[in-house]
Amino acid sequence: MNIGVIGIDLAKNSFQLHGVNDKRMAILKKRISRDKLECYMANMPPCTVVMESCGGANYWARVFSKSCHDVKLISPQFVKPFVKTNKNDANDAEAIVEAASRSSMNFVPVKRIDQQDIQSLHRIRSRLVKNRTALINEIRGLNLEYGIIIPVDAAKVKKHLCSIVADRQNELTPSSREFMQDLGSTVNRNLPSCSLSIEKNAPLL
Repeated sequence: MNIGVIGIDLAKNSFQLHGVNDKRMAILKKRISRDKLECYMANMPPCTVVMESCGGANYWARVFSKSCHDVKLISPQFVKPFVKTNKNDANDAEAIVEAASRSSMNFVPVKRIDQQDIQSLHRIRSRLVKNRTALINEIRGLNLEYGIIIPVDAAKVKKHLCSIVADRQNELTPSSREFMQDLGSTVNRNLPSCSLSIEKNAPLL
């Protein structure tokens, strides 16, 4: 088969392939399991492989590149207009090929493994910051119920909470002092180490 472009609809366990020749005629329509995909593509003559830039796309792009395929990723939003009315895996794979044929198409760069690391760290840090903000808001809200005001400054919340727990003149009970202390100990948990990892890996980019 003289395949010029293969569109692959990614999934967890099975993948739909749609291949066309240089005249854009469909000459391959195949569903293949995850454990056989790498070997199948490795035995195929080098061609252009196109996928949506969704979960797992960068991994498969690196895998296919090792077999000398020219791998391109497309943002899902640019593929959607080319999907036929009856949406299914086969039509999705065909739509990917159709979208890739447009000369004006903007492709998404494939991430190297080190770039994947730094992106993962940024995602983890973003989630930690979000969780910390929610925890601080909870701490401030709980203390308000005891008539205690904590400043908005996130960097000082832990310090203020330590003083509040130690202050025997406020309304905190032994039980509330215990859980306030526990909450305070988790405010910055994991965040500094994650930020340090990002700084350490930043030069790789």
